[in-house]
Amino acid sequence: MEKVKCECGHVNPYGTYLCESCGKPLIEEEKPLVDMRYEGVARRSQTYKKTIIDKIWNFFSSVKVGIWIIVILLLASAIGTIFPQEMYINIPPGESVKAYYEQEYGSFGKLYYELGFHNLYSSWWYMLLVASLGISLVIRSLDRIVPLHRALKTQRVKRHEGFLKRQRLFAASEKVEDGEKQLKLAEKLLQEKKYNVKWDGHSLLAEKGRFSRWGPYVNHIGLIIFLIGAMLRYFPEMYLYDHIWIREGEEVVVKGTDSEYFVRNEQFTMEFYDADDHKYAEALNRTNSPVVSNYETSATLLKRKNDGAIGAKTELEEVKHQYIRVNETLSFDGFSL
Repeated sequence: MEKVKCECGHVNPYGTYLCESCGKPLIEEEKPLVDMRYEGVARRSQTYKKTIIDKIWNFFSSVKVGIWIIVILLLASAIGTIFPQEMYINIPPGESVKAYYEQEYGSFGKLYYELGFHNLYSSWWYMLLVASLGISLVIRSLDRIVPLHRALKTQRVKRHEGFLKRQRLFAASEKVEDGEKQLKLAEKLLQEKKYNVKWDGHSLLAEKGRFSRWGPYVNHIGLIIFLIGAMLRYFPEMYLYDHIWIREGEEVVVKGTDSEYFVRNEQFTMEFYDADDHKYAEALNRTNSPVVSNYETSATLLKRKNDGAIGAKTELEEVKHQYIRVNETLSFDGFSL
């Protein structure tokens, strides 16, 4: 598609309806006002509509599509909280997951399982929705950031009369007494209100809060980073969640460290709330069984000293010692035990 050259000499991308340089209307419209969010610069979704790529781009650049994806995600997430996810339930040995949901929650629990809501947040279709939301945010942002950047980059003080007449607030006067003095007074008043004032001959441009025009796209970038982080955990090399069982006095390799790190269980301690303590007596009587107050593991982290000869005993050196409790993990090289 050919670019459009304005009479001022500036070459505009195809679809631009106000010259990026002088503001002269390039496409005559019936409406007296025009969309000034991008100073008349054309968005790709409003210009290219022929190829399959254009149609995909236009679909995801729609705000309505993005809102519907969010609504579907919210509904799916809400349904996923009706019953516990499979990872959070204790299934008796020999019993299937489907039978457990049916036994505990009846026919609705069976339907809940068959529809795949028992593993909702790791299901392929839920991740597809999250990915679609990310794609929508990226395309919507690019579709609007590029024309906004072009509009602000080529912004001039002098504008064509057609540009000025298409503003939401517009006034004209055939005769102005002492126009130079009036402009100087306007400059002073605008500067007092913290406007940035620019001059070009007898033309004046006042502007403030330019960064606020980027506000929605700053939010979009933040959401995109958040979604990328949420999806990275499903890549094997980016996220690890596993269990290792260590008896007292034993040491085992830490999974995911390529046999480089080992951990030794020096001692495990389990403490219970005192049934004679009046602060907990009522709650303990309701449970009718001891309640754990603290799990604690005295752990030592070890690291392979050298590979040594094949068949030789692995030499380990102590890296750190720590008591592992709830919310007090033993952390190293991006791992937390």
